[in-house]
Amino acid sequence: MTAGGPEFDDSAEDLYENAPCGYLSTLPDGRITRINARLLGWLGYRREDVVGRLRFADLLTVGGKLYHETHFAPLLRMQGELGGVALELVAADGSRLPVLATSAVKAGPDGEPRQIRTTLFEARDRRAYERELLRARRDADRERDRVQQLVTTLQRSLLPPNLTAPPGLEVAAYYHPASADQIGGDFYDLFPLAAGRWGFFLGDVCGKGAEAASVTSLTRYTLRAAAVHDSAPEAVLKTLDTVLQQEYGQFCTVLYGVLVPGENGCDITLASGGHPPALVLRADGSLEPLHTPGGQLVGILPNTVFATTSAHLGPGDALLLYTDGLFEARTTGRERYGEEALHAFTKALAPTTAPALVDAITGLLRSFGAGLDDDVAVLAMSVR
Repeated sequence: MTAGGPEFDDSAEDLYENAPCGYLSTLPDGRITRINARLLGWLGYRREDVVGRLRFADLLTVGGKLYHETHFAPLLRMQGELGGVALELVAADGSRLPVLATSAVKAGPDGEPRQIRTTLFEARDRRAYERELLRARRDADRERDRVQQLVTTLQRSLLPPNLTAPPGLEVAAYYHPASADQIGGDFYDLFPLAAGRWGFFLGDVCGKGAEAASVTSLTRYTLRAAAVHDSAPEAVLKTLDTVLQQEYGQFCTVLYGVLVPGENGCDITLASGGHPPALVLRADGSLEPLHTPGGQLVGILPNTVFATTSAHLGPGDALLLYTDGLFEARTTGRERYGEEALHAFTKALAPTTAPALVDAITGLLRSFGAGLDDDVAVLAMSVR
């Protein structure tokens, strides 16, 4: 008597017939010589209808037969075993049963194949799971595309659709988002003021996403509104500093300037709120950073101090404003690109025009590839 009682049958024959998987044995030509009760039950066949009458390929769908003849059987002959192959069996009532097949060749004493043993695992649940995964992935892809389209639309709304050049100047700008799924906080603008003066700014709000977008929008419109009331660069930044501290407790870095075109170029007055210095590329090939030492971040410190500087752009000179994502990018060696490398790169371009300068920087950004971790905004102006 076995441990399970007299009714408990744990014989090898019972294990073969009632295993939780299908078993069948075939001759090398595919003719079935043995099949277990589990597989017969799945397919709805009688044993006498299968053994000695059908080949393994006869149980497959049309596509499965082609695959068996062109791939499965040749690989099995070469390798001696083959596992985890997805096939579909055709039951007696015409329904289809997805399975995973594993086959092994048994050779005789002479080394020649004598028998092929195949184990079949029912894969209906797995197939349904795979279809559900595929559906979920398609849904996720559609949702990602929708989010990316929304992000792109919102990002465009935070930047001017086009820039009008002041008299005698050329202008160009470029914005590179580091992520297609998150809104960045970089911004720029150029706009006319009264009495032939022009205001311009470029900056970077801390953070990303919806909060950064709302602060960016507020910052951009605050700068424009403040410039209309009092266009003096330091006064404009003080107004923005007050608004950010009262409304958001959020901060940014920004350069704001006033440009006055003249007969021999233009005069620029520039105020900095903790932003990297603008660069002047001279017609003689030299580079002049417009340093504003002491200029503090906007929107975070009490009694904030903003530094101001002035410059004149003559014929052939160009002015470049940029955000820190440009020099904080990583090179192919994962080293930080750095401000010194940026200065050397831009100096080699002088003399140049605003469109050519922005085109060159666009190419530089592409060269960073995956090393570009942050958004980048650039704004360039040049005297004709």
